[in-house]
Amino acid sequence: MIYHQSSRRKSSILAQKLAVFAQKKVRWITILSSLPLFGMVTAFGIVPDSLPHEVSGKKVIRSLHLPEKFATSDPDMTFWRQEGIRRGDTIAAILTRLEISQGDKNSFLDATRGNVAIDHLKPGEIIHAEVRSDGKLMALRYFYGNGEQFQAEKVNGEFELSEQSGKSNTRVQVGLGVISTSLFAAVDKAEMPSTIATQMIDIFSSSIDFHRDIQKGDHFTVIYESSRDESGRIQAGRILAVEFFNKGKSRKAVYFQVPGEKGEYYTPEGESLRKPFLMAPLKFSRISSGFSSGRFHPILKKWRAHRGVDYAAPTGVPVMATADGTVEYKGWQSGYGNLVVLKHNAQYSSAYGHLSGFDRRLQKGKQIKQGDIIGFVGSTGMATGPHLHYELRVNGVQRDPARIVMPAAQPISKKHYTAFRKESKELLSRLDLLRNASYASLN
Repeated sequence: MIYHQSSRRKSSILAQKLAVFAQKKVRWITILSSLPLFGMVTAFGIVPDSLPHEVSGKKVIRSLHLPEKFATSDPDMTFWRQEGIRRGDTIAAILTRLEISQGDKNSFLDATRGNVAIDHLKPGEIIHAEVRSDGKLMALRYFYGNGEQFQAEKVNGEFELSEQSGKSNTRVQVGLGVISTSLFAAVDKAEMPSTIATQMIDIFSSSIDFHRDIQKGDHFTVIYESSRDESGRIQAGRILAVEFFNKGKSRKAVYFQVPGEKGEYYTPEGESLRKPFLMAPLKFSRISSGFSSGRFHPILKKWRAHRGVDYAAPTGVPVMATADGTVEYKGWQSGYGNLVVLKHNAQYSSAYGHLSGFDRRLQKGKQIKQGDIIGFVGSTGMATGPHLHYELRVNGVQRDPARIVMPAAQPISKKHYTAFRKESKELLSRLDLLRNASYASLN
């Protein structure tokens, strides 16, 4: 999608735009906004008893052709393009959609290896790229929230990277919603950005199983930051406080940053919500087969124990490490196909099977952080379709993740507890006031 011309000569603007349209078909896709962003085919967080007609949509595709006389062979002509970040996206996938040349794609990936902003792309945000007509990447910009901007400029054939804080007006906003079909649909109905739903999933990922536990009537209240950048575009920032009612039980979280450390979310009592293990290794999926002592194997055609949890998802969806650890095994193993085994401590390990591929940085012995991408959903080994087979092993024996009580993370230290109580008091008071709002009016 073209939105801005970089040439100084005003007379060349129209020619450049028409040249881009002439080189390929332009497709316009309209997707109902209440569906998950960009229409990814998953069943994440769908309420079991919701009816299909409650979330419906229509996709319209039209192809436009322009005469060949508008084409240009000028290789130095540049134009700006933009691509939306989809859930589970990687920068490599986005560069492919932008039709960046393979050489520049490889150079950019090498230059940005380990960059936090690029490695943790935020769904719903936009990547802006200045591209030559021959596919050469000249510049790339990514506004990733709170006025923060990542920039890459090609200088003498090399990409120079920079990050800066743009001028923005930050304000605090509130929102509340009731789930009737899915969390994302409820957030959309409440006119909040989809990134708010993504953050809620991350915050409560160790205490709520968003694949199985979401029910119709669950509701939430959120206090979050928003900012307006120099272009006038409003972006959602981090959640400051949230209360989520699931199965009639209230869970609260408050953001707090210890000086000199990374901010985290805590309960009102100061207990950390960052548990040693995530509830699931995929953000967007559905459980197709649970942990069982007896299941009819679709390939072997006989009953046998299923010592893991299967998550159905499209091929290529990123798989996350559920806990900090070390890569113990990476490779092919019998019915598992492509398999990764992470060693977390002397007692716990986890396994991820049927992968279509591994993260390019993954190596045996490498230290892994919770939430790091280790591979991608596939159907290698004994699999009838794309899915992830996940196992949690205790002393080498597979155990049902839903039945194991994990140890809690360290709470806020006594040294910082007074500051935490002072900062969280106002936020928690606002959540209490909002809780009394009539949720019935949102149904």
